[in-house]
Amino acid sequence: MAETLPETMTAIEIPEPGGPEALVPGTRPVAAPAAGEVLIKVAAAGVNRPDVVQRQGRYPPPPGASDIPGLEIAGTVVATGGDAGDWKVGDHVCALVSGGGYAEYCPAPVPQCLPVPKGLSMVEAACLPETFFTVWTNVFDRGHLRAGETMLVHGGSSGIGTTAIQLGTAFGGRVIATAGSAEKCKACADLGAARAINYREEDFVEVVKEMTDGKGVELLIDMVGADYFERNIAALAVEGRLVQIAVMTGAESRVNLAQIMVRRLTVTGSTLRPRSVADKGAIAASLREHVWPLIEAGKVRPVMHKTFALREAAAAHALMESSAHIGKIALEVGG
Repeated sequence: MAETLPETMTAIEIPEPGGPEALVPGTRPVAAPAAGEVLIKVAAAGVNRPDVVQRQGRYPPPPGASDIPGLEIAGTVVATGGDAGDWKVGDHVCALVSGGGYAEYCPAPVPQCLPVPKGLSMVEAACLPETFFTVWTNVFDRGHLRAGETMLVHGGSSGIGTTAIQLGTAFGGRVIATAGSAEKCKACADLGAARAINYREEDFVEVVKEMTDGKGVELLIDMVGADYFERNIAALAVEGRLVQIAVMTGAESRVNLAQIMVRRLTVTGSTLRPRSVADKGAIAASLREHVWPLIEAGKVRPVMHKTFALREAAAAHALMESSAHIGKIALEVGG
């Protein structure tokens, strides 16, 4: 059963692709949840790089997804469709969604919902799903990080980077991170990175070789793309794994296939948004089992940079595009 809901809500729309100013508040109907969904009254939504790319017109929502941006939310369940599992009205949840997060209400598939961890605010909880789902599936499911291995993470001060440093370290890995300033490098070190490389001043391949006695890293997580690809290959150890999670500088690059063959390298990657509810639900189940206890014990938590009101979404995007932030940016929607 559901509480009495308003017919309309405020949501952030993208009437035309463009800069941050393309994000404008609008009015949308509040939709009832379908079977297998819960409707969440959104308290906060995380801001992520894919939201920026969508706003620019270069990352359309998958078929059937909302055109409203926003991939992660936290709030209170206010209605349930059929097959809602154990979720009930009044539960505090955070959820991964395929769109619709920048709004006062948002439906979410039941398997993609997780309880708000004890000790976290709604704003902090809203900054878990997109980042933690992405890191878990790429570092552990695809990257197969094992205790004792060394992992290089580019963009160490980003939401993804700060999470990867914490989780990689928590599960016994040694993490090296790159970042673009002394302040950002210090933040990476404070989170547990064994070494933070200022990529504006140092060659990450040389530093990696020095730190690994010339061997290279077993795992490398990259969001930069084309500009780094050849150097990423050079930084890998024999049987090393490169996991591509974004292509911020382009998707096409040269590759020396002989290096992949001779050194038995694995080059893989993934995107999260188009994957099935079942796939995302499996990641959620792993997080609940392996990571939520670490969060509730205070050993891992999202690194928060700044929170904006929902109607200030344009300012939040401007900050993200400036790359001046360390950690997560969020929108506060309601109580």
